[in-house]
Amino acid sequence: MRFAREGIPFVATSALLAGAAWLLWSFGLGGIVLQLLAPLLTVLALFVVWFFRDPDRPQPADPDVVLAPGQGKVIDISEVDEPTFMGGRARRISIFLSIFDVHVQRSPVAGVVAHRTYTPGTYAVAWLEKASQDNEQASLGLKTPWGPVLVRQIAGLIARRIVTYPNVGRNVGLGERIGLIRFGSRVDLFIPLHWPLRCSVGDRAVVGHTVLARLPSEVES
Repeated sequence: MRFAREGIPFVATSALLAGAAWLLWSFGLGGIVLQLLAPLLTVLALFVVWFFRDPDRPQPADPDVVLAPGQGKVIDISEVDEPTFMGGRARRISIFLSIFDVHVQRSPVAGVVAHRTYTPGTYAVAWLEKASQDNEQASLGLKTPWGPVLVRQIAGLIARRIVTYPNVGRNVGLGERIGLIRFGSRVDLFIPLHWPLRCSVGDRAVVGHTVLARLPSEVES
């Protein structure tokens, strides 16, 4: 099992705290307080390790698919205006990531990074509609022969750190790691309206594996 490198400081800190608590208790220090605290810190350390897991995803046999950029529940599919990169109306697929989901994001398609922005904001509950507009977020726009694709990483109620890996001009592959959001959050995927959908509200999406849509049969002229 791989782990996201951004989680190393958290894993190390939680492991050291748990180890120190057990060591002090073994020397008879702390009494009942450390006797109770040491197991709790151990559970916390194990959760932190598990939270920052980054499982490998095999390359799909079909290259003409649009994969889930985030892992969680599909909470909304809407036609919206997206002028910053999509240039108008687009299909938005919103995925809510609970603290129990993988929080590494992956590229839904292969393409060239043509747009990258970061916008500070609030930290409303990520499943609310206003989170797409008001919350801290980072956007990554990919240029493909079939049209533009935008992935938006949105911070949630307890998320305080968004990481985006590729810079403008870089080629990214289908399913390649593109970023991470710490703790509860949301990922919005914007695709052209004519791309065939393969998902519904309420579906569970596995990052880099679940097919959300398909590329059209013809490239844009």
